[in-house]
Amino acid sequence: MAELKTRPTRASVTVFMAAIEDRQMRADAKKVAAMMRRATGKRATMWGPGIVGYGRYHYRYASGREGEFMITGFSPRKQALTVYIMPGFDRFDKLMSKLGKYKTGKSCLYIRRLADVDEAILERLIRESVGYMRKHYDTR
Repeated sequence: MAELKTRPTRASVTVFMAAIEDRQMRADAKKVAAMMRRATGKRATMWGPGIVGYGRYHYRYASGREGEFMITGFSPRKQALTVYIMPGFDRFDKLMSKLGKYKTGKSCLYIRRLADVDEAILERLIRESVGYMRKHYDTR
């Protein structure tokens, strides 16, 4: 069975954040980091070389595959700030309709600039997704 490539590392989140070249992306990432810290009560951990994650949850698929992953996190990428909303977006339709300008993948929220979205709604989305994960998974 293949092992998950995205795993927690000992790399410094502070060094990673300071190395974000685009000043606006760095400022946006710091704001999202604060939102996630408040939502989880956890310190940030680097997951792989480019993802800042908060907390952990244990998952088990019907196939028997199991592992751990972050409860929430983000990655400041050149094209967009990627915010990981692990339960996906289906249950958050009301919040998503108020959020602003964004794109989504299965569990990825792509935001070009934090100014494109309502920060209070984003923080609520993060908080509610963390609550969902804690209710439905073994978390720490």
